[in-house]
Amino acid sequence: MRNKKIFLLAALIGLVFLLSGCTQVNEPITADSTGFWNKFFVYPMSSLITYFAELFGTNYGLAIVIVTIIIRVVLLPLNVKQIKSSRAMQEIQPELKALQEKYKSKDANTQQKLQQETMALFQKHGANPLAGCLPIFIQMPIFIAMYHAIMRTAEIKKGSFLWFQLGTPDYILPFIVAGATYLQQRLMMAGSPATANNPQFKIMLYVMPIMIGIFAFILPSALALYWVVGNIFMVAQTIFINKPMMKDVSTGGDK
Repeated sequence: MRNKKIFLLAALIGLVFLLSGCTQVNEPITADSTGFWNKFFVYPMSSLITYFAELFGTNYGLAIVIVTIIIRVVLLPLNVKQIKSSRAMQEIQPELKALQEKYKSKDANTQQKLQQETMALFQKHGANPLAGCLPIFIQMPIFIAMYHAIMRTAEIKKGSFLWFQLGTPDYILPFIVAGATYLQQRLMMAGSPATANNPQFKIMLYVMPIMIGIFAFILPSALALYWVVGNIFMVAQTIFINKPMMKDVSTGGDK
């Protein structure tokens, strides 16, 4: 399981370098820009932001807020599935550890039996250990397309919103981004006894906000705005989904 996650992380990093390093990042994006990435990702993103900006008096910051909400709504079914699967994974940790203890022998037959019973446990509870990776793979191209649209569209790059310039880093937004990320992570873990004493979940609770905050200090503030709005949307979404799930936990699933 751990090897699969490492492989997925390596593939994700490779995707980031491929999309950000080999796609004419320094050239303006226009309808005449060539290449699959430019035509189907960057230019549509730039056009969508520009369209909403023109509706609101060339307010590109507000346009990014609207586009972010649209993206989150489109991805909502996938994110709901991710949250429910992650919750199921958290809840079955005690049973999973019990299986690993029961079949701790390293011989081939025992390991095969462990794998079979582990998969049966996943299916029984609707858990998928890789469910959390799929939204990341889908959102990463969107995020990089947003970056390209900002940096390669002069009007967006030179725009301003509230107190910050969209095309340059800001020193307040990163703290808001980190705080919103922490809150969203915290809500994901709320109400799950399995996460209370799990060191891995505790580490991710603090590492993820710090990493996102550091990136927000380096990247254009428009991307930090995208993160903030997206995280606020995810917080509301997580609260909405977790409420009935937490109620089921507290009542033991009785109706």
